[in-house]
Amino acid sequence: MQSFVGVGVFRGRVIGPVRHMPPALTAPPGGERLDSSTTAEAAAASLKEAGATVKATLVERASRATGDGKAVLEATALMATDPMLIKAAIKLINTGSSAERAIWDAGDTVAAMLISLGGYMAERSHDVLDVRSRIVAALRGVPAPEIPDSLVPFILVADDLAPADTATLDPTKVIALVTAGGGPQSHTAIIARSLGLPAVVAAAGVAALEEGSELYVDGSAGVVSTEPGDAEHAAVAVWLEKASLLNVFDGDGQLADGTKLALLANVGGAKDAQEAAAANAQGVGLLRTEFCFLGNSTEPTHEDQVAAYKGVFDAFPGKKVVVRTLDAGADKPLPFLTDSTEPNPALGVRGYRTDTTTPGVLARQLTAIADAAAQSEALVWVMAPMISTPAEAADFAAMCTTAGLNTPGVMVEVPSAALTARHLLDRVEFASLGTNDLTQYTMAADRQLGTLAALNDPWQPAVLALIQATVEGSIAQAKHSALLALEDSQPKPVGVCGESAADPALAVVLAGLGVTSLSMTPRALPAVAAVLRTITMPEARQLAYRAVGAASAAEARELVRAGLPALAELGL
Repeated sequence: MQSFVGVGVFRGRVIGPVRHMPPALTAPPGGERLDSSTTAEAAAASLKEAGATVKATLVERASRATGDGKAVLEATALMATDPMLIKAAIKLINTGSSAERAIWDAGDTVAAMLISLGGYMAERSHDVLDVRSRIVAALRGVPAPEIPDSLVPFILVADDLAPADTATLDPTKVIALVTAGGGPQSHTAIIARSLGLPAVVAAAGVAALEEGSELYVDGSAGVVSTEPGDAEHAAVAVWLEKASLLNVFDGDGQLADGTKLALLANVGGAKDAQEAAAANAQGVGLLRTEFCFLGNSTEPTHEDQVAAYKGVFDAFPGKKVVVRTLDAGADKPLPFLTDSTEPNPALGVRGYRTDTTTPGVLARQLTAIADAAAQSEALVWVMAPMISTPAEAADFAAMCTTAGLNTPGVMVEVPSAALTARHLLDRVEFASLGTNDLTQYTMAADRQLGTLAALNDPWQPAVLALIQATVEGSIAQAKHSALLALEDSQPKPVGVCGESAADPALAVVLAGLGVTSLSMTPRALPAVAAVLRTITMPEARQLAYRAVGAASAAEARELVRAGLPALAELGL
């Protein structure tokens, strides 16, 4: 038996045969020249046509996907006709290169540039190379490499998976994902969570696994083993027995002592919202409005935005829906809003900051949100991503007031926001911790890189300390307000909408730190609810303090899991 340890990104234990992703498309011969019978103009036209074909294919796939998968596909589709990529290739064609070799070399150049930028943009290099291969396949008139088909369910093993593949894979055929690369917030990880697939990423060495060999995958522990024996089969049996207890959430998030903790859903559009409502989510803690913008070369009209938002609001009448304004920039470039030449986009003009370079888009979005809210019965809250200072929070709150939105809030994604939470909450009504970005900015570790997966872990005590500081900032703000008004003032809500909320053990820590709501993929609701109901608030606080005081993420996780016997009982 061989064992490989990676990062578990979604729970579940399965045993099945290995199927590898087919090898990547072969590169055109080095130095391949333009055929003498083809002009540079004709070759350039063929290249543009191939790019448009790839874009159309990806857009069509996006129409069949939902949530994270849809957003990823729409962003990748834009790359197939990206002006920087296509212009670089046409420049090479004009010097005599064949169309296939030109797009291949242009893809290398653009990918290398993105890697040099680091952060989100380094991860986008994989998307460029995937799109490049698809364009070459279109030029050759052959299909691009796809996820293999099989008569029996299988475990898909790859170095990493392209967004276009993971976004539309069939979970009835693919029963688990294992990759040698990627990180806990890579596209593979995010889509695995949304599909409910057991998944392990950053498991070095799995590329050498024999095709068809039997494999055991534990998505909670991050362990992959060959030649599974009695212990592994027993572990799968326990999981199957307990999994039925983790399939349904009754819509009432609370701890064992009756302490209420709202369990909300992260959604990316109306279809996601309907599925979340069917899963008994108590509202929406994060509506990613990018779904309305990605895939468009121009800003969506007011009417289109209103209709899109209203579709989400209507799924939750009388319940809270927290809308995140457009989080463009970094790995979500938009041609009408963001600058693709920024030297370090992850630290550049993204989220709320785009209003400084392209004023008007945010104000128009807020107006559309307000109009959609006026036509629905949902309780609509609005928050801005990438807020760093109290002045920015005040500016956003003023914009919300102008639009007619009464509950403005901020995302806490950078350390400065956590450390000045008291002052931010003087200006807005709530805060929501985006722990994916908060972790990468706290640890200075690109959340997409498998090599930095150990750093990019929300269990890092430094990250937990910043979450604690945010909650303490809310309490301090309430005390300060009470002194000024000479009357009681309740702390303003502080929720968590990052993927960390979907980890049942970490959810207990977050509850103990004092957050007021947890928002996650709807598939995670039953497991989180089940574990929370096994522990009282004093017990949760004790485990939270242990985690914050730990010396490492591993120690924090071990200390908390040791205090939660329900995890083993439920197969988590």
